Amino acid sequence: MPMSFTRLACRLHLFALCVGGGLAAAPAHAEDFALPYDLAGDPDTRLAASDNEPARYVQDTSDLDENILLPAARPQDDNPERKWSRDYLAVGAGVLSTPSYNGSDDRNILPAFYLRGRVSGFSFSTRGTNFQVDLIRQRRGQKTDFKFGPIINLRSDRTGRIKDPQVEALGEKKMAVELGISAGVTHTGVLTSEYDQIGFRVVGLKDISGKHGSWVVSPTLDYGTPISKRAYLGASVSVNVYGKGFGRYYYDIDPLGSAASGLPVYTGAGRKATAGKYTIGVAGAYALSGDLRKGFVLVGGAQYGRLTGRYADSPIVSQAGSADQWLFGGGVAYQF
Repeated sequence: MPMSFTRLACRLHLFALCVGGGLAAAPAHAEDFALPYDLAGDPDTRLAASDNEPARYVQDTSDLDENILLPAARPQDDNPERKWSRDYLAVGAGVLSTPSYNGSDDRNILPAFYLRGRVSGFSFSTRGTNFQVDLIRQRRGQKTDFKFGPIINLRSDRTGRIKDPQVEALGEKKMAVELGISAGVTHTGVLTSEYDQIGFRVVGLKDISGKHGSWVVSPTLDYGTPISKRAYLGASVSVNVYGKGFGRYYYDIDPLGSAASGLPVYTGAGRKATAGKYTIGVAGAYALSGDLRKGFVLVGGAQYGRLTGRYADSPIVSQAGSADQWLFGGGVAYQF
């Protein structure tokens, strides 16, 4: 296998399944749904609507971690004189099948959009309601890659498209603006060959808009390996830890909400910070051009998530929805 493909595998990392609910993200963001597929070697992760305008037509990636739907491929760095990994730009589009809210047993079909790139060693990624920048420049050919940078996410859970009449009667939530940090490390050449890659990252988000007024922390472990020059498989596991205000805003039910919806009063989710959801996912990619490093790539994935503890006990989950949460996505990406 030529050296250029060796470095390619160095970039096969963190192809996850947004795109935004992570994911929405991931968390929100890089919150849920992260899988290792990134031909650029970047564990990247999630536009805006006003507080008075529910995001009925905005892709909600707050339940998807990064990249599981639309990864970015890029041609390999073959120039030995180059210090930083080469510049690139990738775009993608696809379709997501997601729960109508986090904890719902009804489903929505949503469009998904994706943009990723790198300039002078600095990487950036946007998908749906999330945008992230990696401030640690990536050197050409490195096997261990550290990541650190800011991430901003718009969480649109329960701002629209609610199908359950009882949950809809509780009232729509307002868009939350979350700001945080994504940090992690990936290493290439681990188990099966010198081309596979394992990565660990943590995304922390804090509401700066005064909506849920709390925070979300999401550690994620990813593994991915190329099967050939045109096919790739990846898997990931993640857990989401929520602050008290998050549970209170999205999962508790006050007496007025109970009277309007017929669901019982519930205050358990907002009592303390807790690990409220875990996810596992798989994803794959197939290059129509015959080379994952360039041209058109078909991508797809599935994620299973389960709400746990106080979140699973909320009536919007236990009575009106389901603790089991499935996401499916597919699309096509193109690298310039």
